[in-house]
Amino acid sequence: MPKKVIQVPIEQELLHALDLLSKKRRQSRSELIREACQRYLRQIESEQLDEVYKEGYRRLPEESSLGQGQVSLATQILPQESW
Repeated sequence: MPKKVIQVPIEQELLHALDLLSKKRRQSRSELIREACQRYLRQIESEQLDEVYKEGYRRLPEESSLGQGQVSLATQILPQESW
């Protein structure tokens, strides 16, 4: 995929830390920054999915009787497991 060059102001201390890490990992500063941005975007997406999940349970909470039944079954089955 073609890359586009951008300019981003950055504090000197952060730039120094990025340079140290890029040397340690033997990758370019640009590659390190791209990787960090991709990880950040995946983290944000994961957090958004967690919120959707939580909101679903706020709107339609599980019935407590279901949870009690699951606990009862788990206490019977899990002690029989070999792990």
